[in-house]
Amino acid sequence: MKMKLAWILFLVVAVFNVAATAKAQEKPTILVLGDSLSAGYNIDVEQGWVELLNQKLQQEGYPHTVINGSISGDTTTQGLLRLPTLLEQHEPEIVIIELGGNDALRGTAPNAIKRNLGKLIDTSKRSGAEVLLLGIQIPPNYGQRYAQAFFDNYAQLANEKKVKLVPFFLKNVGGNDELMQDDGIHPNAKAQPILLHNIWPQLETQIKNAG
Repeated sequence: MKMKLAWILFLVVAVFNVAATAKAQEKPTILVLGDSLSAGYNIDVEQGWVELLNQKLQQEGYPHTVINGSISGDTTTQGLLRLPTLLEQHEPEIVIIELGGNDALRGTAPNAIKRNLGKLIDTSKRSGAEVLLLGIQIPPNYGQRYAQAFFDNYAQLANEKKVKLVPFFLKNVGGNDELMQDDGIHPNAKAQPILLHNIWPQLETQIKNAG
């Protein structure tokens, strides 16, 4: 009886050790939750900034895998519906949130956008992930007051929720005809390295701190 019990305990410990080793060998994951700006609208997937990020991580010797959970046209409401499943599936170390632009284009009230972004941040943090929030601006022709309130959401949330922020994701891209597609909304392939450059310093700091 003692021999049988000892053998069972041995098997339990062995299974636990194998599981722990497998978990330790899993690559840490970065989840990008965004819209067309991150989904690579109207450009080849390998040209988009998210794939360039994957390449950058490999070049810099980081073990991370990037999961692109971005869908063109997505709003913060749709992101909230998709996020829990993505978190459960991928268990990301870092979540990059790039949403809100489509809400603004639909005229959604800035306080409603802020509320949804806050929920996205809270949901991500509860899963154990760090958050990087990407700030978005919209053209002033939507109304200066509205555009400013929308833009202010990001800095306010970063301060209130204690998360990292890239103040303006499209810095040095938005408004530059050479870097924008004909619709004037979506960056073209030439702009993608600049978008990555805009987020990389902040993201790399988070990666190092997490490690």
